[in-house]
Amino acid sequence: MRGAIGILEVVLAILVVVTILLQTPKASGLGGTIGGGSGDGGGGYRTRRGLERTLFRASIWLTVAFGLVALVELRLH
Repeated sequence: MRGAIGILEVVLAILVVVTILLQTPKASGLGGTIGGGSGDGGGGYRTRRGLERTLFRASIWLTVAFGLVALVELRLH
């Protein structure tokens, strides 16, 4: 049982990393990373649509699932 939960936890961790890395950053470049404005000059806010919204929601659900699996694994030890 612990082995299956461990494998599930690793798979969820990889999926969380992949979904986060596939998302488009709000502001690109080093200035955007530090806190500068967005690269397009239109403010920093834009809505997520289509695949971007799906990736965002999937990353949230996968992170929640990862946390729950981690808690279950802790309870088993």
